[in-house]
Amino acid sequence: MSKFTDSINIRIEAGNGGSGAVSFCREKYIPRGGPDGGDGGAGGDVYIEADPSYHNLSHLFNDRIYRAENGHPGMGRNKHGRDGKPLIVKVSPGTEVVDDDTGEFLSDLLMGEERVLVGKGGVGGRGNAFFKSSTNQAPKYSQPGIPGQKRCLSLNLKLIADVGLVGLPNAGKSTLLSRITKAKPKIAAYPFTTLIPNLGVHERVDGTFYTIADIPGIIEGAHRGHGLGLSFLRHIERVKAILFLIDSTESNPAFNLQLLKSELKTYNEELLLKPYRILLTKVDLVDRKDLKKKIDLLGERDILSISSVTGCNIQRLTDIIDILLLNKDDSIVIF
Repeated sequence: MSKFTDSINIRIEAGNGGSGAVSFCREKYIPRGGPDGGDGGAGGDVYIEADPSYHNLSHLFNDRIYRAENGHPGMGRNKHGRDGKPLIVKVSPGTEVVDDDTGEFLSDLLMGEERVLVGKGGVGGRGNAFFKSSTNQAPKYSQPGIPGQKRCLSLNLKLIADVGLVGLPNAGKSTLLSRITKAKPKIAAYPFTTLIPNLGVHERVDGTFYTIADIPGIIEGAHRGHGLGLSFLRHIERVKAILFLIDSTESNPAFNLQLLKSELKTYNEELLLKPYRILLTKVDLVDRKDLKKKIDLLGERDILSISSVTGCNIQRLTDIIDILLLNKDDSIVIF
């Protein structure tokens, strides 16, 4: 399996323009013909293009410099040099492109085959035929080509998903994802089993579908880079709705919920404006009386208790996700 990469720096170099030619016509019966040096070709441009066949940026990991072809030099007999071929660098949809030196935001490539010009090829130089005039019938000089644009880029992928699963390590996110989608994330009973974001697709009866992202476990201080959180908090930004997963076997679920909300708010306070629901997971491991007590401690209305192992309330959850994606109010407490 290839390494998951969602942030990478690359250097792009557009092609240089070809040099103009210095040439004079030397044909039979024309021993002293005029200048006929052609212009150089333009250097190739560099584009960044979204391609749905890529799911992260790991394919860019080994080659960090991407060069377009230089323009070809001009030739005699007024032949212009060929333009350099453009270079297209493919990235996963959802990739933001930023100039690494200036911080300028260049593009957010959301759709497949959407592209942005990031490096303009240099203009080809003029051949000596261009400089012929009434006062200079035989110019012996031409122009060099202009160098192509060179810049360093920062590429940052933010997964495009409809629903984001947010919870502390070992809260049951991966198990839930595998239950309601065809995704097969690594699952084990220890923290940080999930080291990369996982995407799953849930297909409805009518053939439509939505995507769910399992975000690796967030811990206190994630927005400052603690644990795995900072690396993957960005993947929550694009989701339409959030499911907070709280382990019902934990002694203080209210604290865990507030920790998650605090980390999201500190990273980007707009995240808490998205529609959300709270899921109390692993309810097959607690008795009904204890579960009721923990729901009361949470002090929220939008709570659903589930078990991904037994299937408890999973069908109800898929109905709630539909409601969230339609942004309808359907506040509930089910246990």
